[in-house]
Amino acid sequence: MSAATFLGTGVAIITPFLQDGEIDWDGLNKLIHHLSDGKVDYLVVLGTTGENVALSKFEKQQVFSFVAQNNYANLPLVAGIGGNYTNDVLESLSSTDLTGYHAILSVSPYYNKPNQEGIFQHYSLIAEKSPLPVILYNVPGRTGMNMSAKTTIRLANTYKNIIGIKEASGNMEQMMQIIKDKPEGFELISGDDGLALPLIAVGAIGVISVVGNAFPRDFSAMVKLCLQGDFISARPLHNAFLDIIPTLFLEGNPSGVKAYLSEMSICGNFFRLPVCKVSEELHFNIKFLIEKLKLA
Repeated sequence: MSAATFLGTGVAIITPFLQDGEIDWDGLNKLIHHLSDGKVDYLVVLGTTGENVALSKFEKQQVFSFVAQNNYANLPLVAGIGGNYTNDVLESLSSTDLTGYHAILSVSPYYNKPNQEGIFQHYSLIAEKSPLPVILYNVPGRTGMNMSAKTTIRLANTYKNIIGIKEASGNMEQMMQIIKDKPEGFELISGDDGLALPLIAVGAIGVISVVGNAFPRDFSAMVKLCLQGDFISARPLHNAFLDIIPTLFLEGNPSGVKAYLSEMSICGNFFRLPVCKVSEELHFNIKFLIEKLKLA
């Protein structure tokens, strides 16, 4: 499986819950249909947006299996398996049934704040043990430690089964450095919806999106135009999302995107603590933005 499999728009799907906190399987089924009909290119299951840290090991396996069994459009699937204790990640890799999946997305260790050598060694063991190709995930706003371009390129050059990185550092200079120095077969994927257009312009192959949960058709159309080099046609769609994207994160992710999905009757607006609903003020603004996009 090469990085080219993940060209375009991947969506880091939410995990819908019922009011009592149980997983909403009907809601998850509706979401899969919504994304498939919206022509996204692949699904990322149990990433950050999927509230993976709030699920038990048993529930994670249930979600992985459910998505694989209900993958109506036969989209490539990426499993989010990461953590801040290397041995636990290795155990999850060996014990999880990943039938139907095509790659692993593994977040850089969080909370521990390891140095660059610790990050390198962590991913080295994952690469050696993973049954599937590995996509690195750098999101220092959540992990507390940036994975440098030098470490990323070192990993890419050392392990051929590390096929790409979801880069959410927000540091354009760092991301351009990775694109410039990366080996053949290793690709950069935007981890920020708002940076998808400029990053594709400098060589990224697409985005792993949050906003795509709610607006898969329009957002994936924008990404396809960018990949075709038609940035003039892509720009109005990009601009339309510039007001929406901040509302996804203003009071936390996935709080924002679940507010959108609840207004679209795809799933309920429910979470597991400590994640909560957005404020009434923000929710009102979200309803306004949905109507505004419909009229555009």
